[in-house]
Amino acid sequence: MAYQSGETVYDLAERFKINRKTVSGILHRAGVQIRGRLTSEQVDEAMQLYASGQSLARIAVKLDTTANTVRARLIERGVRTRDSHGREH
Repeated sequence: MAYQSGETVYDLAERFKINRKTVSGILHRAGVQIRGRLTSEQVDEAMQLYASGQSLARIAVKLDTTANTVRARLIERGVRTRDSHGREH
């Protein structure tokens, strides 16, 4: 399947000329794990890893998602993020 080979929901939506939410729904009904969605336990793990000094990018690789997704989930939990020089903002 193209999604499992690395294409994104957005790639597939563009290719098939359908909405990305439609693609997500099709994948969900087929039982495909959607990348980028993190369980509560994964967010807990991300918080611990981030607090220990790991980068968003490194955590994202470990959790099979994107750095932006990790960042968004951390912010939702009230975690202050660091800039590229390690300073909190």
